[in-house]
Amino acid sequence: MPEMTFDVTIPVLNEEPTLERQVLSLHGFLKKNYPTPGQWRIVIADNGSKDRTLEIAESLHQRHPEIVPLTVPRKGVGLALKHSWGQSGADIVGYMDLDLATDLSHFPEAYDAIAKQGYDLVYATRLHPRSKVIGRTLKREITSRAFNFILKTYLNVGFSDGMCGFKWLRREVYAPLHEGGAVSDGWFFSTELLTVAEWQGLKMLELPVQWTDDVSSSRVKIGPLAKQYLAAMKVLKTKKPT
Repeated sequence: MPEMTFDVTIPVLNEEPTLERQVLSLHGFLKKNYPTPGQWRIVIADNGSKDRTLEIAESLHQRHPEIVPLTVPRKGVGLALKHSWGQSGADIVGYMDLDLATDLSHFPEAYDAIAKQGYDLVYATRLHPRSKVIGRTLKREITSRAFNFILKTYLNVGFSDGMCGFKWLRREVYAPLHEGGAVSDGWFFSTELLTVAEWQGLKMLELPVQWTDDVSSSRVKIGPLAKQYLAAMKVLKTKKPT
């Protein structure tokens, strides 16, 4: 049986200082662990960077054809993922953050869960008892737990962490998820995927991970983001099947 192909999408915005180093780190890991030619691509989804991000991505592509730059028409993590996954021909699609906060040792676990164990969707969680979180501030920890408590209560879902940036799914289930309500152009898209997948009864795996918080590179503003999420939850709840 041939190995399943996969696309790793990395949404980026003005990441000139770290883009090449981080992408090459991921590239080296994938090349070592998945040496079959043509099995995978790294898609750098650029959300309108104003620095040399796109130029660096194109340079990486010239040296490593499996690294593919993708220009996204507007800003938004959700938009970047929808744009990338919508044009993908891979068996598995997913994403991770450029800071590689989720330890790469978990990548084979996620791949095997879909390719060998029959799962439809795999998502990392920082809130499982077996997860190990490094460098996270108390403020971020409290905010994350509060958000996920509200999410589980309001939308009546069972997953523990809707926001962790490490998710993988069979590409064939993406269209039904999108049609079912995973439509946000922003950060909430990540949570919509899990919510709609649960509503649709997909086979999901929650993956405890080692996760390192890179506070210095984060652009997330907790206050405005919380307001956006609460508003998005209300909209998403109207889409729940009756």
